[in-house]
Amino acid sequence: MSQFSSAFTAASSVSLPPPSFYVSVSKRSFIYCCSSSQSTTTVVNGKFDGKIVERDEIRFGLPSKGRMAGDTLDLLKDCQLSVKQVNPRQYVAQIPQLSNVEVWFQRPKDIVRKLLSGDLDLGIVGLDTVSEYGRGDEDLIIVHDALKYGDCRLSLAIPKYGIFENINSLKELAQMPRWTVDRPLRVATGFTYLGPKFMQEHGLKHVIFSSADGALEAAPAMGIADAILDLVSSGTTLRENNLKEIEGGVVLESQAVLVASRKALIQRKGALDTTHEILERFEAHLRAADQFMVTANMRGSSAEEVAERVLSQPSLSGLQGPTVSPVLCKRDGKVAADYYAIVICVPKKALYKSVQQLRAIGGSGVLISPLTYIFDEETPRWRELLSKLGL
Repeated sequence: MSQFSSAFTAASSVSLPPPSFYVSVSKRSFIYCCSSSQSTTTVVNGKFDGKIVERDEIRFGLPSKGRMAGDTLDLLKDCQLSVKQVNPRQYVAQIPQLSNVEVWFQRPKDIVRKLLSGDLDLGIVGLDTVSEYGRGDEDLIIVHDALKYGDCRLSLAIPKYGIFENINSLKELAQMPRWTVDRPLRVATGFTYLGPKFMQEHGLKHVIFSSADGALEAAPAMGIADAILDLVSSGTTLRENNLKEIEGGVVLESQAVLVASRKALIQRKGALDTTHEILERFEAHLRAADQFMVTANMRGSSAEEVAERVLSQPSLSGLQGPTVSPVLCKRDGKVAADYYAIVICVPKKALYKSVQQLRAIGGSGVLISPLTYIFDEETPRWRELLSKLGL
């Protein structure tokens, strides 16, 4: 075993795999020691013990490779938190707008491990990674659970052919009489914690898991597995390899999340304030991402009369209601207001419908602008975070 993530806890109702597979650790105690130049941390039974290591900077772990890495940097840039690397080969970088933050590029699973060990304070990874390598540890707190990229699902897939041709649900799979102690269902996966946990919770008693990375889709065709448990995005790869997802077989819906160490947020100076700023920037940008600001002129006798017409249309209510202000012009030597300008926020999906409704009630000169940020009076997720921390 290379690290504690190489072992999984198999419940008593799930058949244990032979020696060539994983080894159950549910009734054993393992002690690992992890050291770095900054700290020495003891791990007992998969949990890290001790207080956080003293240091001035706040460490922020970001994915080092792949699409998740690129999308994460794009999100930060869109929130005016661009990451600056002196050398692209270096694993350490800075965010100039957050002077006390040190960015560390790591593999996603290592971000979770180092959050638990105290070597990182914040991180961005997929929810699947947090769930698999965090294993329900209470020190991990999801600060923002929907960063709107990295969407996928951890799903069980079986062949479309042979004995599985008419099997279309997890319940039907579990009821197949062929799965016994001597001939268990063989599942190839890289998720050796979530997989056994899911099977136990859904009553599949005779299951073994083989460790596998890379192209799992080939395992059933090669005869080395009956099913696979893997991340699925569009499902195209499964279909091209004659595999199918089944009803009830989704273990987890995942996307990128902002995660933090509970101990760091409470004990490390500046960590909570920095997290607050990052969270507010994320919330404001993500809320604005699907909104447009619509401005139009409308003839009317008063601001109230114009507002009444606007509010009669269901798509024109905006965030709290329309902003209505007089459009002043000079007529016969006097300043008059025959038109009123209205400003509303409209969801992207309802944009054209909203423009049609504006025209129907007398709107003209309709201007549409994308929004960059929408800041609330207080970020809802900030209140949730403080509640989780007991603050």
